[in-house]
Order: sequence, then structure tokens, then C-alpha cells
Amino acid sequence: MCTLAVYVRRFAEYPLVVAANRDEFLARPATSPLLLSPSPRIVGGRDLLAGGTWLGISEHGVAAGLLNRRTGDAPVADKRSRGLLMLETLAAPSAADAAQVLAATDPATYNAFTLLVADARTAVVAQNRPDGMQLTELTAGVHVLSNLDFDDPTCPKRARSHERFARVATAFEADGDLDAFRAALRTILSDHTVALDPRLPDALGSLCVHTEQFGTRCSSLVFLDARGTWTHWFADGPPCRVPYSPALTPTNAPTARASATRP
Repeated sequence: MCTLAVYVRRFAEYPLVVAANRDEFLARPATSPLLLSPSPRIVGGRDLLAGGTWLGISEHGVAAGLLNRRTGDAPVADKRSRGLLMLETLAAPSAADAAQVLAATDPATYNAFTLLVADARTAVVAQNRPDGMQLTELTAGVHVLSNLDFDDPTCPKRARSHERFARVATAFEADGDLDAFRAALRTILSDHTVALDPRLPDALGSLCVHTEQFGTRCSSLVFLDARGTWTHWFADGPPCRVPYSPALTPTNAPTARASATRP
């Protein structure tokens, strides 16, 4: 996943909102959201190559999102799947407990990542760095994560999109129109405007990415309301072309879907 916006306790009715695009190689097989674990019940898309997930939500009201962080070093092929760490993170009973799991994780086990874990009370971003696991608790408001460093003030794509995500939040607070808010989030996540960044190929400077071999594979909107109930919309393709549809949650996912395991 390469762009993730999270609204942390910004809205009284929805203390947690996540809007995210997953950018990945087009040939890498994956599923739409399904039941990844029956106990605790975890819903998310499954990466059929390594078996993990990039974005998931749990029956405990925990959400987690993974971004493969871009560094100057090439990924090491035999390191453990970052998506499997996501499943362990989502199994925690709270975001605070998940943060403790991440803090105890050996950062050298995985290639570089930025991992968000959040619930209605707590939101934490973990990054594995050469000098250890770095955890940052997020303040209330809107935060935008990319595949560069967390809260990088020099990232043009992050700076431009952060302003737009904040603006639509203000509109939602004013009118309470959930459908209009979802439509506004889709518009942002569908944006093809290239924010030039010398660290990225030009094609990767937009929020919605299209190249011959790599691009935005899917998009997700997840809302956790004040009662602890999830609402989930999913676009199985780039949001500029594919509309969001209601997707599974830990409450309505049939248990049989948990049988869809790594081949």
C-alpha cells in the first residue's frame, strides 16, 4: 500500500477512519477482502504470494495498514513477509497491545516498512530502522502515510494530499453527509496529478498510479463508529475506474471464508 490517510479521533461519530490505495505489481496475485482469521475475526485482502495482508480490521476494533517503505537498499528476498506481521498485529485485543508487540519485534527480520495500527483510542505508526523499531503515537487529526518516511515534510505528494484530506474532513464535520464524504475521499484517491519528487519515478508521484507493470490495485475506505461497529467499502481496482462497494466486516463475514488460505 502506498497512500494511507487516517483520521484519528477527528469525528465524534467515527473515531477512526482509514482511506487507502494499495499500489503493487499487477501480476502479484491477491484476493478481495475475506475472513483471514476466525478467532479473533479479522477481515482483509490476502496476498496469495506470501499469505499476509496489507490492510485489515478486527472484531476488537483494531485496524492496521502496511506500507513498504522505500529506502536506498534493495529488499532482501529471504526476509519474513511484512504482511504476516500484519496478521499478528491485528490479532491483538487493542492498538496499544499491538504496539507492544511491534515494539518487541526485531526490525531486522523484515524489509523496511511503515505500519499503522489504530483503534478508537490509540493510533501508532511503527517503522523498522537500522537503529531499532521506531514507534510514534499519532495525535488527534488527519495523518497521511506514504512509502517514504513517516510525516516527511519534504514529500510533495504527502503535503498536497494532506491538505485535501483535511479540507474534506472540515466539510464532513459541517454537513455530516457521509455519502458526500466518501465521494470526496474517492476523488482524492483517484487523483493522477503528479507531485514531482526526485526520490520517485514520475509515474509514482500521483495518488492513483498507472504503469504497465505496477499500479494502484485496489482502494479501501473503513469507518469505525463510536459504538465499535465497522463500515467497509472496497474498490477492486483503481478508484478512478472502479466504484466502491460494501465489503465484508468482522461482523458479517461468513466463517467459511476463513478457508481461503495461502495456496
